[in-house]
Amino acid sequence: MLVALIARDKPGALPIRQENRPAHVEYLKSSPAVQQAGPLLDDAGQMCGSLIVLDVTEMADAEEWVAGDPYGKAGLFASVELIPWNRVIG
Repeated sequence: MLVALIARDKPGALPIRQENRPAHVEYLKSSPAVQQAGPLLDDAGQMCGSLIVLDVTEMADAEEWVAGDPYGKAGLFASVELIPWNRVIG
């Protein structure tokens, strides 16, 4: 099943994101569940969240993936949503 992970950073947390970005990117690259990933941007073009599409067997697998993400462990996110997603194009 495909799951869209939409995470919003805490206000003023860009330094946390930048400090933990190398570990987060390595986590993304090492996970076969990750289908697509990239940062959300604010009006100034600064990173302010994440959009990741995971291909997992069940929602518990997506929750486990989130628990292992270095960004989450660093306390970057104000909110995280896991939403089942149906790819239509692409």
